Amino acid sequence: MPGVNVNPVEIPRDFRLDLYRGFALWLIFLAHVPGTIFNRITPWNYGFSDPAEVFIFVSGYANAYVYGRVMDQRGFLVGGAQIMRHALEAYIAQIVLFVILIGEVFWLSHGSHALDDAVNIRILHERPDESILALLQLKFMPVNMNVLPLFVVVLAISPVALWLLRKAPALALALSAAVYAVANLFGLNFPSFPDGYWYFNPLAWQFLFVLGVWCGLGAADWVWPLLRSRLVLILAAIYAVAVFVMFLAWFLAGNNLNLGAFIPEWILYAFGKTNLGVLRLLHFLALAIVADWLIPWDWRPLSWRVLRPLIICGQHSLEVFSLGVILAFVGQVAVVGTPGSVTTRFAVGVFGIAAMTAVSALLSWYSSTRVSFRIVAHAAEEEASVVESPAVGSAIQRAGSGHG
Repeated sequence: MPGVNVNPVEIPRDFRLDLYRGFALWLIFLAHVPGTIFNRITPWNYGFSDPAEVFIFVSGYANAYVYGRVMDQRGFLVGGAQIMRHALEAYIAQIVLFVILIGEVFWLSHGSHALDDAVNIRILHERPDESILALLQLKFMPVNMNVLPLFVVVLAISPVALWLLRKAPALALALSAAVYAVANLFGLNFPSFPDGYWYFNPLAWQFLFVLGVWCGLGAADWVWPLLRSRLVLILAAIYAVAVFVMFLAWFLAGNNLNLGAFIPEWILYAFGKTNLGVLRLLHFLALAIVADWLIPWDWRPLSWRVLRPLIICGQHSLEVFSLGVILAFVGQVAVVGTPGSVTTRFAVGVFGIAAMTAVSALLSWYSSTRVSFRIVAHAAEEEASVVESPAVGSAIQRAGSGHG
């Protein structure tokens, strides 16, 4: 069609992003099913940070890596519109996920309200009008549904973050860091329904997302040599190992140590999750530096079949996350309903991961078989046929004159 730029935006795929995101999605699912045997070997038992940091940082990185190139080739308006479409998809997914969860609770409780408190939806029956309005405003978040609202918010701000990081990166980082600091110092957060605040404070977590965006844009020329220097790598590894040893000691003690009796309150706050405490943030960055050194761009195992399930799950992160939330509640009910059953605890984790991988494979297959259509007006079709085939056109004209 005239006036439409059909040249594709070329983006070399970084399979590490898919790998990290798939890894985070698997762990988030396992975290949502308490009591499984997999919980004992998951990373959050051995450090401040957990898969939520991986998901948000990698999402920021991938967002800039993809849509930064779109902005380069098509302009801010086109790139920003694509990001906002993605944010709208995440918002709709939150609403649909809520509806499915309500139906799931009704089915598993056989029409009773026995599971309402476990999912934090009793308020829906008591104040339905307010609850639905709060859901649309992203204020009402039943259990395991607090990551997507954060994702929607950080995606919504990313067009401006991308633009500012490209024009004045120092200013963008300073503004993001200032918002993060103010949120932590003064306890600023978004209100939730029916009371309290968001579990993932967007005012704090946006800083991690913006750092991911900055890295996805290539950061600054001096950053990568610094982060990949031997000194920074050694410091990051020492910090990560020290935290691991501390958590391992706590884990071996049966999690019975009262940390509050040994650690000042401000330190406990510094690795809190809601406001992305600074020790928690530093722990994730330390792990990211080590991971960047261990897994380079051309890491050979990225092409191995054994990692393929993780990679395809990471390529369909929104769908896989939503499916994980649905499966996690079924798994939680199964585990609680069969206390002490090792088989059930093992089967829940294996079945959930297998289902997420199968759905990702199906979505990848659909993408590979996608058919493109081009709608052409009838008159334009006839005109094109006359121009492209003069002999046929002449025959049509002669036939027409003969009938006249």
